[in-house]
Amino acid sequence: MSEGAAKKEEKPRKFQAIRGTRDLPPPAAALWNRVEQTAHQVFGTFGFGEIRVPIFEATDLFARAVGGETDIVSKEMYSFVDRSEKLDPNPKIGELGGFLEKVRRLHEAEEIPKTPFNELAIAEAQALWKKLEPWLAEHPTSESKKGDLDRLIVYLDAMQLGPMISLRPEATASVCRAYIEHGMQQLPQPVKLYYMGPMFRRERPQKGRYRQFYQIGAEVLGGTDAPAIDAEVIEMVMTFFEKLELQGVQLDINSIGDRNCRPKYVELLRAELQKVKDKLGPDSQRRIETNPLRVLDSKLENEQAIIEKLPRIGDHLCKDCADHYAAVKRELGLRGVSYRENWRLVRGLDYYMRTTFEITAKGLGSQNAVCGGGRYDGLVELLGGPPTKGIGFAIGEDRLILSLQESGKAAAQQGRDVYIAWMGEKAYEDAIRAAKNLRNGGFSVELPPVEQKFGKALGQADKLGARFALILGDNEVASGEWTLKTLADGSQQKLTEPQLLNFLRKL
Repeated sequence: MSEGAAKKEEKPRKFQAIRGTRDLPPPAAALWNRVEQTAHQVFGTFGFGEIRVPIFEATDLFARAVGGETDIVSKEMYSFVDRSEKLDPNPKIGELGGFLEKVRRLHEAEEIPKTPFNELAIAEAQALWKKLEPWLAEHPTSESKKGDLDRLIVYLDAMQLGPMISLRPEATASVCRAYIEHGMQQLPQPVKLYYMGPMFRRERPQKGRYRQFYQIGAEVLGGTDAPAIDAEVIEMVMTFFEKLELQGVQLDINSIGDRNCRPKYVELLRAELQKVKDKLGPDSQRRIETNPLRVLDSKLENEQAIIEKLPRIGDHLCKDCADHYAAVKRELGLRGVSYRENWRLVRGLDYYMRTTFEITAKGLGSQNAVCGGGRYDGLVELLGGPPTKGIGFAIGEDRLILSLQESGKAAAQQGRDVYIAWMGEKAYEDAIRAAKNLRNGGFSVELPPVEQKFGKALGQADKLGARFALILGDNEVASGEWTLKTLADGSQQKLTEPQLLNFLRKL
């Protein structure tokens, strides 16, 4: 094949967004901006401040906070070794002796994980290299030591040469870590924080669910566990949805007790589930031993009648938890927040306690939850901080956006306020000045970089959805009166530069 033919056959690779991710070009991004701006405004009125946390953290942070046995940690997190920057990522065969010695020193200094496996792998690799190095110098092309070389490569590949880190699957753990790390317990309590941004889980993409997805959330850390705090957090998120005009919003609440009463309920639930185990599916059967509360989350139709007959946690709350739950409902009533009690609304991790809530909306099918939250008084302590009260929520922004779109609340195509149709070099100077002044006045302006014929300019203005066309030619420059054309009805008028700004400001 000739060189020319080979080049002709070569096609540049067609890159596409990775499965489970997507782009948000205009005008779609306009709706996202409106949602996020509304969150900034509403959360600010409740005294919350924004916190921005890293996109990746130590894997152990999420293992502790989310639970090492959960699907999120065991199957869905994007985790990788953050290889020490002190190590050559691609050492040559002749440099392996120095490389292994550096690995040994970093392991002793705990700059790479000081684990029994690393200790074994380093020792075995060094022993193999000590045997192989002089032999390779004398027989560089021989394959008689291939078995030893293969074993050495296996050990090199198996070493964990840096800490394990993960893209965040949620943000509550990161916010709690930041609360501890920055000594926020010294600030006036409680500390009220909110966040927004991308999260990452390797799960099957489906409607409203992506591998890179977005959350808006808030946490209240420190202070007391007064029922008024729980109610105000719920009131805030309901106010946010009201401002967005989200349709079909339904708030469900429950109490899951605390360390005094929940363990007894869990054992009772486990005992009752054992009686009907043969009628349950494999997932529910497994959860009887690992986390019985999760059985209550089951969506399998054939399990619903069984679950409906199970003991309800509300009937097994201790007095303190029952009183707290009653007070939360009373506080919600004072705030005019409507709710529905849902005894199956639970959180399976030990640090969750008392108040749990979930908010659903229209347009999302069976997976219709847009927000989930609850009290987690033990989480900060679990992560190495002092005993700290905590409650928070996370909103699935992707699902929220989808629900708004389904209900016709999507943002309209973003147009321009003014399109400047200029003709002639002198008019161009006026056009630049007009664009600058109009933009300073807060108007969106399209200034074409090259001169256009009048008809083409108006056509382009119309395609961009401009409300007005400002026409600047030799006559307008000479007279000092500019022509403003209203594109909706074709009417036009003559205005001086000051009159133009005043006219547009009044609209």
